[in-house]
Amino acid sequence: MKVAILTSTNQWFIPYAKELEMKIQNAKLFFTHKEIDESFDIVFILSYHNLIEDKYLKAHKYNLVIHESALPKGKGWAPMFWQVLDGENKIPFTMFEASQGVDNGDIYMQKILKLTGYELNSELRKKQADFTIGMCLEFLNNYEKYKIPVKQNGIESFYSKRTVKDSELNVNKSLKEQFNLLRIVDNESYPAFFKINNKEYKIKIEEVDNEIR
Repeated sequence: MKVAILTSTNQWFIPYAKELEMKIQNAKLFFTHKEIDESFDIVFILSYHNLIEDKYLKAHKYNLVIHESALPKGKGWAPMFWQVLDGENKIPFTMFEASQGVDNGDIYMQKILKLTGYELNSELRKKQADFTIGMCLEFLNNYEKYKIPVKQNGIESFYSKRTVKDSELNVNKSLKEQFNLLRIVDNESYPAFFKINNKEYKIKIEEVDNEIR
């Protein structure tokens, strides 16, 4: 099969996209759909944030997106992090066909990523990426099992895009109560912060290695 991998530039997923490219014989990695000037059997569209016009989708047999929710529930932005914030440790991943709608394509595969409840941002990202890579390889290695999709079924819901302000801690709540928020903040791009008396303070979180303390 001819396989392409599509991800956005300046994305956290790029190293993992390159890893997936290495795992698939003769796969090609692209950073914009307009660069893809030939037809592929499969295009894995992973952490890609641009609208793909229908004429580009029609050029390929499969245009596969992986979304971290049990579609049609949890469409939209950062679904895994919203679920972690809600205290969920079993995160559904859905592989579906890209379309012009918002996360509304037919479903090929759904699997569950199990978390410990203690992962911080970087570990969450790694587990997300590794699970995504695994699903892509699963599709390729068991094509006959997954090649026919099913329609989405159920009540849809949407997550909003997370912004810097979503990393604000509530000074009237304990750290324990807000641990899940601390788990998903990015210490560099969108660190946790709080405000007291019109002053703003940043907090960084990292796990301590007890063996080297």
